Amino acid sequence: MAQGYTFVRFMACLYERIVGVFSNYRQKLIRINRKYDRYHTLRSKNVITFREISSSLNTTQMLRYGFVFLLLIHGLIHVLGFLKAFQISEVSQLTQPISKPLGMLWLAAMLLFLATAVFFLQGNGYWPILAFTAIGLSQVLILTAWQDARFGTIANLIILVVAIVGYGSWRFEESFRKDVRESLARTNTQQSELLTESDLSHLPAPLQRYIRYAGAVGQPKVKNVRIVFEGQMREKGKDWFDFTSEQYNFYDEEPTRLFFMKARIKGLPTVGYHRYKGNRSGMHIRLLSLFPVVDLEGEEMFRSETVTLFNDMCLFAPAALIDGRIQWEAVDETSAKATFTNKGVSISATLFFNDKGELVDFVSDDRSARTATGMENLRFSTPAGEYHTYNGYRLTSYGEAVYHYPDGKFSYGVFNTKRVEYNVSELK
Repeated sequence: MAQGYTFVRFMACLYERIVGVFSNYRQKLIRINRKYDRYHTLRSKNVITFREISSSLNTTQMLRYGFVFLLLIHGLIHVLGFLKAFQISEVSQLTQPISKPLGMLWLAAMLLFLATAVFFLQGNGYWPILAFTAIGLSQVLILTAWQDARFGTIANLIILVVAIVGYGSWRFEESFRKDVRESLARTNTQQSELLTESDLSHLPAPLQRYIRYAGAVGQPKVKNVRIVFEGQMREKGKDWFDFTSEQYNFYDEEPTRLFFMKARIKGLPTVGYHRYKGNRSGMHIRLLSLFPVVDLEGEEMFRSETVTLFNDMCLFAPAALIDGRIQWEAVDETSAKATFTNKGVSISATLFFNDKGELVDFVSDDRSARTATGMENLRFSTPAGEYHTYNGYRLTSYGEAVYHYPDGKFSYGVFNTKRVEYNVSELK
C-alpha cells in the first residue's frame, strides 16, 4: 500500500511540475500579447492570438484531468483491502489482517471514488457530496491500517480541498438556479402570440429592417431568452482571463437578467453572479467559490444593469423591441435612439445599423465604471458583428464591451455567442 502511494506522490509531483512549466510559458505569451493591446479593436489580431494561446495551453483542462487521475488512482488502490480480506490475491503492501466486512468497505470506498470521478467529468453538481462520503469512509479505513496506508491521507486531503471548493461553487450557483426557476414559473403561465408586421408599424425604419433581418416576424413573441457565451474579460490595467457564462433574461411585466459566469483568474477558479430582478441589482464575485471579492448593489448598479438588460434585448431578443416601455426616436436611415424605463429608472441608447440591417453598435451614456476617483458614468458601447443563425434567428456571434475613458476606448469584454434559446420552459 505504501509503495502504491509512493507512486501516487511521484505522479502528483511530476504533474505539478508540468503544470508549472506550461503556466509560466502561457503567462510569457500573454505579456507579449499585451504590448499590442492598446490597438485592440473588433476582431483584432491580439484577441485571436489570446484565444489561440488559451486553447493551446489550457491549464484548466490539465488540472481537471489531473484531478480525475488522482481520483481514479486513489480509488483503485482501495481495492487492495478487498483483495486482502477475501484472499483473492497476495497483497504484500498490507501487513495487517483485514476482516471480510472491512474488505467490503474498502471495495465500497473504491466505488465511491470512481463514481466521484464520473460525476466530476459529467459536471454533475452533486460530485462533492460523493467525494465527502468517499473521503470519510476512506479515512476511517486508513486509520484501521495506519502503518500501511497512512499516505492515503495526503490524497484524501487534496481531494477534500477540491471538493470544498466544488461544494461552494454548487451552493453559490444554486442561488442562480433558484432565481431562474422562480422566473420561469412566472413566464410559463403566459401565452406567446406571433410577432406580425403590424407590431412594427410604430418603430423607426432601420429598427424595422433589423427585426425583419433577424427573422423575428412570424415567430412567437419573446417571453424569455437563454444565452451561453464563451469569451475573455479583464479589468483596466490587468490581463485578460477566459470565461464561460450562462444567462436567462425575462421580458414580461418584471424584466429580469440573471447572468452566471465561471472563470479562472491567475489560475484560481472564480465565479460571478449578476442579478437584476425586481427593483434591485447586484454583482457578486467569489474567489474559489468561497471568498467574496466583489459585492456591489444599490441604485447606481441598478441603473447600469438596466443598460445591460436593454443591450441584451437589442442584440439577442429583437422581437422584444416592440415593448411598450421603450420610446423610440428616428435619427436617420442607419440609426435610432431609444429610452427604456423600468421601475422608474430611464436609460437611453443609440443603435447603429449597417446596410444589411444588422445591428453593429449600441452606445449609451448611462452606465457606470470604476475610475481613479470612484464610480462615474462613462460612454458604453458594444460593437458587434459576424451574424449567424441560432434557432431560426440571425444574431451576432461576436461582440465586445467597451468603455470610453478620457484617455481612449477600453475593451473589457469579448463575447462569442455559443447558444441562444427562446421561450424556454425549464432550467437547462
